[in-house]
This record gives sequence, C-alpha cells and structure tokens, in this order.
Amino acid sequence: MSRHRNVRSYNYDEDFDDDDLYGHSVDDDYCISPGTAAQFIYSRQARPSAFGEPLEEEDYEYEEEEEQQPVVPSTQKPRVGADDQARLYSCLEQMREVLGDSVSEQEMTEAVLKCNFSAQEALDMVFSQNNTARGSRAKNQTALSSGKSTKGGARDPPVKKTESEIVPKVARMTVSGKKQTMGFDIPSTTVEENGDSVNAIKKGAGLDETATPRTVDVSSKTSLPAAATSVAEEPMATQTPGRSTGKSKQQIDVKAELEKRQGGKQLINLVVIGHVDAGKSTLMGHLLYLTGNVNKRTMHKYEQESKKAGKASFAYAWVLDETGEERERGVTMDVGMTKFETKTKVITLMDAPGHRDFIPNMISGAAQADVAVLVVDASRGEFEAGFEAGGQTREHGLLVRSLGVTQLAVAVNKMDQVSWQQERFKEITTKLGQFLKQAGFKESDVGYIPTSGLAGENLINRSTLPELISWYKGPSLLEHIDSFKPPQRPVEKPFRLCVSDVFKDQGSGFCVTGKIEAGYVQTGDKILAMPPNETCSVKGIVLHDEPVDWAAAGDHVSLTVTGMDIIKINVGCLFCDPKEPIKACTRFRARVLIFNIDLPITQGFPVLLHYQTVSEPATIRRLVSILHKSTGEVLKRRPKCLTKGQNAVVELQTQRPVALELYKDFKELGRFMLRYAGSTISAGVVTEIKE
Repeated sequence: MSRHRNVRSYNYDEDFDDDDLYGHSVDDDYCISPGTAAQFIYSRQARPSAFGEPLEEEDYEYEEEEEQQPVVPSTQKPRVGADDQARLYSCLEQMREVLGDSVSEQEMTEAVLKCNFSAQEALDMVFSQNNTARGSRAKNQTALSSGKSTKGGARDPPVKKTESEIVPKVARMTVSGKKQTMGFDIPSTTVEENGDSVNAIKKGAGLDETATPRTVDVSSKTSLPAAATSVAEEPMATQTPGRSTGKSKQQIDVKAELEKRQGGKQLINLVVIGHVDAGKSTLMGHLLYLTGNVNKRTMHKYEQESKKAGKASFAYAWVLDETGEERERGVTMDVGMTKFETKTKVITLMDAPGHRDFIPNMISGAAQADVAVLVVDASRGEFEAGFEAGGQTREHGLLVRSLGVTQLAVAVNKMDQVSWQQERFKEITTKLGQFLKQAGFKESDVGYIPTSGLAGENLINRSTLPELISWYKGPSLLEHIDSFKPPQRPVEKPFRLCVSDVFKDQGSGFCVTGKIEAGYVQTGDKILAMPPNETCSVKGIVLHDEPVDWAAAGDHVSLTVTGMDIIKINVGCLFCDPKEPIKACTRFRARVLIFNIDLPITQGFPVLLHYQTVSEPATIRRLVSILHKSTGEVLKRRPKCLTKGQNAVVELQTQRPVALELYKDFKELGRFMLRYAGSTISAGVVTEIKE
C-alpha cells in the first residue's frame, strides 16, 4: 500500500504553479520571432487599420471586390448607375486581359470613366500617360513574388532593384548542371568582369546598361560546358586514359594480335547440351582430365569426396559442377565454364544444365556458343525418354539451332551399357538425323560419335576396343571438336558485350563478365551501358583468369569498370561503344517461327522473352502477318491467331527496356526465344525496332 500513499500524498501544485493562468497554452512557451508573432498571432491591441494594406495575391482581393462597387473616387461615385456599372465591369475585363496586373484597377477605372466607357480609348490613354510607370511596375513583379509589396518596391533605390533582378537570373541559368556549385563556379572565372559590373551598378549606372551584359555573359558561359558537365565528376580520370587509349588504338591491329596471342589457334565457344542424366558433365569432366586440364591430385580428391557422399560415379562430373547444391543434387543447375586446347583450336567449354527447370540458364549459355555437342543416352528407354515428347533432347536441339549454332557433334554416350551394339547406334542416329534435318542442320555439319564418359572410351584417342573398332572407323570426340570450322569474328564492328554476371571485387569499381559479341575493348576505354544509358571506364580486363590489355569478339572476359554504380547494372545489360550505341526499346517487330504448341497464339498472349542473358516478361501486342516458310511472301494479313509450324511477323512489347540489334546488322544480337508455361513455343529474329 506504500505506492498508494505516495500517490495520495503527492503535491500536484508544485508541477502546475506556472500553468494556473486561464487560456495559457503549453505551446506558448516555444520561442518565436517578433515578426512571426506579429504576422500570425491575433492581438486585440492591434489597430484595425493594419489590415487595410493590400495583400500580395491581388487575385483573391479582386474576387472579393467583385460583389462590391469598383473603387471609384468619391467625386465620381454618384455618376455610376446600374447600367454604367455593368459597362464599367466589361471594360475593366477587356483592359485586364491586355494589361494584366501591371496597372492598378483605380487607374483603369478613371481612364474608363474619362473615355466614356470606351475600352480602346482607355487603353490608349493608359499607355500614353503611364508608359514609364507601367514598365517599372512590370519589372517589380519579381520583388512581389519574394514578399515585397508594389509600394515598397517603388520606394526602393535603383541599386536594390538591379541586384534583386540580376542575381536570381544567374542562379536559374547556372543551376542546370549536376551540382549546384558547378553553375556558380562558371561565372567565378570572370571575377573581374562581374566585379566591374557590380561596381558600375553601385556607382549608379542605368538598369538597362548593367543587366544586359551580365546576363549575356552568364548564359554564354553556361552553354559552353553543356556537353562536358556529364563527365565533370572525374575530369582527371577521363583525360589520362583517353590519351593512352588513342595511342594504343592506333598501334593495335586486332586480327594480327589475335593470331599472335593464340599462337595461330582459332577460338571456338562450345556448349554441351542434352537431356538430364545423359552424362554431359561426366563426359566433359573426363575429357578435361584426359587432356591434362585437371591434375591427378584434384581428381583423386573428387573421387574420395564423391565416395563419401555416396556418389562415386559423379567424380568426373564434379570437375564442372562446382557448387555444393549441384553436387548434392547430382544435377547441373548453372552453366559451368572452362577452357582447354586441341591441336588447332582454343575451346571455351560451357556445360549447360539439362533439367527443364533450368532451361533459361541453358539458353543463356547456348546464346554465347558457336558450336555444340549434343549428348544422348544410349541406354534402353533412356534415349526414348529424352527424345519423345517432354524430353529435353528435342528442345535443346531446336534451341541451339534457333540461336545460330550450325555445327553439331552428337555424342552417343553410355554405349558400354549396351555392349557397343552397332544396331542400337544406328537406331539412335537414324531418329536423331531426321529430327535434326527438320530443325535446320545440314547433314555435313552433324557428326555422330559413340562414347563412354565414365570409362573414357573414344574421348581424346580413338578406341581400341574390338567391339567398337569392328564397325566404327570414325574420329574420337576431341578430333571431331578439333575439326569444327571457326566462325568469322566481327572485330571491325562496334563494341558489344552482353553481361552474364555482375559482382563486387576488391578495390574500386565492380566486375562484369560476358562474351564480347562484336568489336574489341582496351583498358582505359569509355564504354556505354544500356539500358541504364550511363558511361563508365574499363579499368582492367581478365581473360581466362589472366589479366590482359585488350580483348576482341568471341572472348569471354571479366571487365573491371569504374565511374558507375553497381546497382544500375543487371544481368542482361549490354555494354557498347558510346559513339555507336545500341538501341534500347520496349516495343519491336520480329519474324517468328512457331514450334509445337497446344494453345493458339492470339493478340495479348503473355510470353517470356529470352534474349542473350536477358529473361524478360513480354506480350504479343499485334499479329501483323503470316509468311510463307521458304519464300517469305505474305500469305495473310492481320491473322486472328497463330498455330504450330507457322511463320509470322508479330509485334512484341516488354515490361522494361531491352537493348536490341536488328538481325541484318548483328546476327548474334538479333535472335531471341519465346517461352510459355515452361516450354519453348517460338524462335525469332528482330526486324524492326520501335522507338
């Protein structure tokens, strides 16, 4: 009960000694300036005449006076009747449209009454009598907006008028730069001129003489660095690399340097595709081990770790499946990338996932490839599961052909499980040959190689097994890869690089990885990122884990860039030459080929656009026409729907801007795929970009 005694015996008067005045508020204890108090706090002692002065906003004052009679001198009030008052209002409205607020209503009323309610004569009288006065009032409108009344502005000396007019103009004209201080730094270079003009004003020079030259100087100086203000944040960093870049670009011959760098070997980007569990990672991992790209110590470690995890047969697959989740699930999820060399080629190997859940990753890998290896499982029932409806063998073959791959090696894997039977090999090659021919591959560009990824047979050397050599006399897998024809590298075209990954590295800037589709890049170059449309500098280039000074079309590189925020760069952005930038748009027209689909495609059909490393939701906004497959001639305009196997022109719209190139200009950057509900429904090429 002690706490209740404390409450009962508490002396509340001590807390409220100062608050016993009636009407006294706690808020009144806050300090305010005398000017604010005089403006907002009501005082009975104030005289009523204090409210007689007109406010700044004359429009409200004018609306309140509409109900009353116009302000007319007392000598003329008796002469205004009801009809004359209506005529007076009409004349005042006509004059107000011409004069605005430059002339007071009293002067206009006097002029109307003197001219017998003639608006035109009254206007002439006001112009002739009050020309100078009207000009000064018009110039004092700036002072009115800053809190000064017309009367107060008229009493000010001419020096104050001039300063109030000129200084805000300088601020407005120079604040247009990125930093507010930048605008005021420009006129500071002519301190003497501005100082002279200010001294001239103080000496009493005329208004027209001082205001004109000063405003002209500022406008001319602010217009000069308009193009340079965007790069003004890093002036020294921009100039130094620019000079070195110009010299190095004059000295470099990209084609000759490419031959020197690779020792005469051609560069080829290879993607490995196929149905899930066909043995793609094991096949290529064992090939890398046999070619010496994986040492015995590392391979022994993988074998021991895979045995502990209960996945002894996955040891070679772990060479390319590096993440813990991929090794735990036994499924490739992302594109693994590495490099190895043959007798005449330098191969950039990309191991694509085969599971249908990771087809977007497979598309991004296939879009960067020149040639492909299609791995199929020769086991009974496994090839049929991958080749029939729902399998990924068909879809992967269609995807790589639609993305520009023309040369294909078919590795018939796990032949040791069917005892290297020639009949099984012929059955698989016959079925696949018909399908690949329909997909657009030439028979001369497709090769079939029987292999065993786990046993390592017929991978880098021709097999010596009697069961195989009795009926197969062809090359090994590595020999066939070495026989691929290298594509032409568009080194002479403007620089283009599609971003496949973005990450923060040590030091300043951040890193982007991707394949250079066209042109070449050197350290110190300025490159433009689209669609953010921002410029940055190339600080460093890494090719196959080795720092280099330049890289050209076809190289998978990692660029360290500075001068830009990492938040603005996403996977799918394109870096290009600032002099010849790529176009970013949300609406474009394309020619598409419809695959096997269940639902007809209609206007407004939602799809997922896969373009290089971009995966963007899109909508088919318009069905333009249906074309003949071989001739391209228009068969039907504005069709209602599109069904499987048709060739058509459609108009697509994306949610966000996408950087695109026309197929006729850049074949690599003009192809795309459309997917819906987890399956690929169409492939297309960009024919027109809508702004």
